[in-house]
Amino acid sequence: MEVQALSPEVIQDTSTAEVEGVASDDIQSTFGSDCIDLISKPLGSRILSCSDEWFADVSNLTTSTPPVQKPGVYTHAGAWYDGWETRRHNQALFDWVVIRLGVASGKVKGVEIDTAFFDGNHAPAIAVEGCFSGSDDEVLEENFRGWETVLGKQECGPSRRQAWKLAKETKNAFTHVRLLMYPDGGIARFRLFGTAIPVFPESVDEVFDLAAMVNGGITVACSDQHFGSRENLLLPGRGVDMGDGWETKRSREKGHTDWVIVRLGAPGEVKMVVVDTAHFRGNFPQSVMVEAINHPGPAPDTGDIGWVRLVAPQKCGPDKEHEFRKELENVTRRTYTHVKLVIIPDGGVKRFRVFGRRNVG
Repeated sequence: MEVQALSPEVIQDTSTAEVEGVASDDIQSTFGSDCIDLISKPLGSRILSCSDEWFADVSNLTTSTPPVQKPGVYTHAGAWYDGWETRRHNQALFDWVVIRLGVASGKVKGVEIDTAFFDGNHAPAIAVEGCFSGSDDEVLEENFRGWETVLGKQECGPSRRQAWKLAKETKNAFTHVRLLMYPDGGIARFRLFGTAIPVFPESVDEVFDLAAMVNGGITVACSDQHFGSRENLLLPGRGVDMGDGWETKRSREKGHTDWVIVRLGAPGEVKMVVVDTAHFRGNFPQSVMVEAINHPGPAPDTGDIGWVRLVAPQKCGPDKEHEFRKELENVTRRTYTHVKLVIIPDGGVKRFRVFGRRNVG
């Protein structure tokens, strides 16, 4: 549990970095269309070590769901908190936690610190550092000198979401980040917004999931996400319950459809599409349809005329992976940048996979 300490001079220097505060109501609109949470637990991030977690477990920091409160509930250490809380009276400059990103590496655009329900025991200030390393052990060594500032020291308030947008995306990609909490206290959630830098297969003929978040895929827009977030569609695995899928509210209008647009991690030729309704047993879509477009630059609108059909409407069933290979059309020697999943009329989908070969031309 070794860690490199920063001198007061370095701390002062890092506090002057150019950042823009983001209001809590604007966090989704600021980062939601072109970023992912690089340290999300469902994405596969790992907490490697921390300086202390006496009152509340550090593993709570990267939980994807919002924090909850349990008034009157106590543990051996004290009041129960859904977050990370350290002892009082830290004699060091800060407490810290080191996290391995859930992607091969990523560039950072912004940071969110949520101190929900920590009031009187919240972290007074934080900073974030990053490094690129092929060794988890190396980054925990006391003499490791690879850390660089991602976000300089920022003040935090009690029981609130606070976020900062960097002046520009970091030039360097990082494999690990270190959150510094000055001097001690509690933080409910830590989000690191940015873009994944994937490691693609060496062979351009290899078929892989072009839409996967770990391969750079990202959901850029959707019609509705009332019960479940669209970002869940591109996560690894099949999840644990309906809570980690995409689910829309019930429609009441004839002819209604819901949709989500995915920007592929790389332009490519589609070979197979998978729509997984895992855990959605009474609320799966009646049918699904898939469209695609070659649209470099800004994200396309759902009504753009360039969309072409890849999969005609197909009946869906509950709790099942639906593979569409023979049903594909308009894919031979066609390159696409974005794919749109349409669910008819509404419902829930756990995962959406778009397997294909990337186009490097």
